[in-house]
Amino acid sequence: MQTPSLDNVTVLGAGVLGGQIAWQSAFKGKNVVMYDLHEEGLAHCRTAQLRYADIYMQDLGATEAMIEQARARLEFTTDMAASVAAADLVIEAVPEVPDVKTAVYRELAAYLPDHTLVATNSSTLLPSQFAEATGRPEKYCTLHFANLIWALNVGEIMAHPTTAEATLQAVTRFTIEIGMVPIPVQKEQNGYVLNTLLVPMANAAQTLVTNGVSTPDYIDRTYMIMNRGCTMGPCGIMDVVGMTTLYNIFSHWGEDKKDEQMLKNARYIKENFIDHGKLGVHTGEGYYTYPHPSYQAEGFLDVPDLTEVDHIARIALGA
Repeated sequence: MQTPSLDNVTVLGAGVLGGQIAWQSAFKGKNVVMYDLHEEGLAHCRTAQLRYADIYMQDLGATEAMIEQARARLEFTTDMAASVAAADLVIEAVPEVPDVKTAVYRELAAYLPDHTLVATNSSTLLPSQFAEATGRPEKYCTLHFANLIWALNVGEIMAHPTTAEATLQAVTRFTIEIGMVPIPVQKEQNGYVLNTLLVPMANAAQTLVTNGVSTPDYIDRTYMIMNRGCTMGPCGIMDVVGMTTLYNIFSHWGEDKKDEQMLKNARYIKENFIDHGKLGVHTGEGYYTYPHPSYQAEGFLDVPDLTEVDHIARIALGA
């Protein structure tokens, strides 16, 4: 029997990644309802999706007709019950705060049709933490995306102990249908594959900055020279992930592991970025300014001119 296609999708949470998931799904032919608690969140999402339209036309070869078709498949609402009334799949993309997610699932459970599947886009938390709160644990799993979904097109699929195989089959099919490479995660682990690699790297880079060991430009130069061909380094990646998400991750795991350096890194991000509205790529500034960050400049990885000797030496002196 062929796995049914999940054609009607609701995304809960109109943040950066929620908006990207909604846009990519609509672009690939799904009918999408974007839900957020606040009209302001939906307004920011609409603005971001104007930028995505330009990116898809410039980088992916999308035509104006394709963009208009994607827009026609998108709806926006602050009414949770209405948002899921026809949903085949609900993707939860609310903040990485366990109590917030649990409350959302408990409210959601009262509105879902019997057939609806639920997936979390959590980047660090486990589906087993929330399975019972959904009211349908057998129809619940993780489907985790990377930021810049159109380019970094992975979809991590993680079950919890009572996820039904049919749920995983349907979610895997959906992942492929919206242009993602499915990454099956064979057992529950915080961080999955993507963030098990990414979070320690981001924390290490942030530690170098927080402790005054090096600067974002030189950290990223080092990484990009070590990994010739990559398009950005750890500080650039942190801008893509977003400072709010990084703050939440470092705060959560710093507290959980009693890691004072990670907590110090979280405070640095709050004080130097979040408190000043510098949230990364989507606000136009984080470690770099956008749309033209210095790490994309020609010559960023070149051997410097000898006129730079004094400048570099002063940096090495801590001046």
